[in-house]
Amino acid sequence: MKRILLMLLCVAVLLSLSACLSPSGSTLEQKRESIERMHNETLAQLYRQRPTAEGVINKAVGYAVFSNVNAYLFFGGGGAGYGVAVDHSSGQRTYMKMAQAGIGLGLGIQDIRAVFVFHSTRAFSSFVNNGWEFGGQADAAAKAREKGGALTGEFSIDAETTMYTMSESGLMAKVNLAGTKYWKDDNLNY
Repeated sequence: MKRILLMLLCVAVLLSLSACLSPSGSTLEQKRESIERMHNETLAQLYRQRPTAEGVINKAVGYAVFSNVNAYLFFGGGGAGYGVAVDHSSGQRTYMKMAQAGIGLGLGIQDIRAVFVFHSTRAFSSFVNNGWEFGGQADAAAKAREKGGALTGEFSIDAETTMYTMSESGLMAKVNLAGTKYWKDDNLNY
C-alpha cells in the first residue's frame, strides 16, 4: 500500500511539473519566445553563481542551454525537456528536445538547467547533429524557489565540452547510469 501511495505521489508531482517538459505557448513563435526566456534566465543565474562562466561561454565556439525535469522512483526513472543551441560564429539558434532514461537507485523529482559549452566546431556540430550523451550520475538536492540547497556543478565531459548544471526546484537523491538523447526540434526550427 505504501508503495502505491508513493508512486501516486510521484506521478502527481510529475504532472504538476509537466509544464517544464515542453516550452509554454500555443504557437511556434510563443514556444520559441518561451525557450529564449528560459535561455536568458538560465545564463543570468549561471553568471551570478559562477562569474567565470561568462568568459568561458563568450570564448567558446557555441553553447546550449536546456531545461529538463527528471523523476526517479527506486530502481529507474527518466526525464524530458527542451533547449536551444547557439553557434557563436553565425549566431544561428537550433531549438532542441531531450529525453533521458536511467537505471539505478533514486527517489524524487527535480527541475534542472544545463548549459553545455563547446570549445571546438567538431564538438558543437556533433552535439547539434548527433546529440547523444551517456554517463553515470550522482545527485542530491532539496530546493523550492529560493529555499533549500543544491549543488551547481561544472563538469568537463571531454577536452572539447564543459557542462554546468543547476537545480531549479525539487527533491532528489540518486545514483544511476543514464542515457540522454538530444535532438533537433523539427517543429521549432525554421
